[in-house]
Amino acid sequence: MNDLILSFGLLILGFVLLIKGADVFVEGSSSIASRFHIPSMIIGLTIVAMGTSLPECAVSVTASLAGNNALAVANVVGSNIFNLMIVCGASALFVPLTVTKDTLKKEFPYSILCAILLAVLGFHEMVLGRIDGIIFLVLFVLYIIYMILSAKKAIDSYQETNEDIKLIPLWKSIVFIIGGAIAIKYGGDFVVNSASYIASTFGMSQNLIGLTIVALGTSLPELVTSLVAAKKGEVDMALGNVIGSNIFNILLVLGVAAAISPIAFILENIIDIAILTIFSFIVLYFGLTKSKIEKKEGIIMLLLYTLYLLYIIMR
Repeated sequence: MNDLILSFGLLILGFVLLIKGADVFVEGSSSIASRFHIPSMIIGLTIVAMGTSLPECAVSVTASLAGNNALAVANVVGSNIFNLMIVCGASALFVPLTVTKDTLKKEFPYSILCAILLAVLGFHEMVLGRIDGIIFLVLFVLYIIYMILSAKKAIDSYQETNEDIKLIPLWKSIVFIIGGAIAIKYGGDFVVNSASYIASTFGMSQNLIGLTIVALGTSLPELVTSLVAAKKGEVDMALGNVIGSNIFNILLVLGVAAAISPIAFILENIIDIAILTIFSFIVLYFGLTKSKIEKKEGIIMLLLYTLYLLYIIMR
């Protein structure tokens, strides 16, 4: 009984850390973007994406070091589907997510190509080997180089400053980003661990817990951060966070995990990656039609994810 009360307490603390951590993380990131005239989209694709991908990275790398990374692919692919359909869909309920031409032509297609490459490499011999992991890490480095060059180009040409963003001292912005990332990481841990314990106490199977609570828990940072960004009007950062996180999860998280220890694939992994790719094309289509993802599209995305969730629970 005492353990159950403690778990409920940690669950509440976890949500507080997630929400407050995301709030200061976005504030610090927005301030840096405004100070150095870097578009919010680029900040979202790099700093915010890396910060919110900490749970997936921690889970997969720890599992690989222990030689137990069978769930690494399911964790990453499940999180990417959640990010795309729930995080973007829920954010669009608050404010339309404007999609820039650059995002539609470059970053979004790159995230889709990463998913297709994962399916091709995984389907070959049904294992993601060390060489595959190294290929992913090389592609990740190239992505970061591209982002740095884009940021430099933006600094040279971007003259607008968003007057709505409150500029805070640089040292404080950095403290906000680091402190926010730490709060997000531990908040996610508290929510996942305590929710899993509560669920198992009430008789839920470990498989169902893994497919629902753990998948939700590792994606909570993306969800909370994007919702906070959307509510603050930082729609570029909200979308950039999702696309960047999905690229990070495949190239960095699975790249490191596979380089440490080869990851075995099962047929369900290939099916889930195919679903991720189809969902990605649907969201890309939404963006191409009006250059924005509106409330109606957000509802469709949430409904599609609900159908996917029913499918994975029943299979």
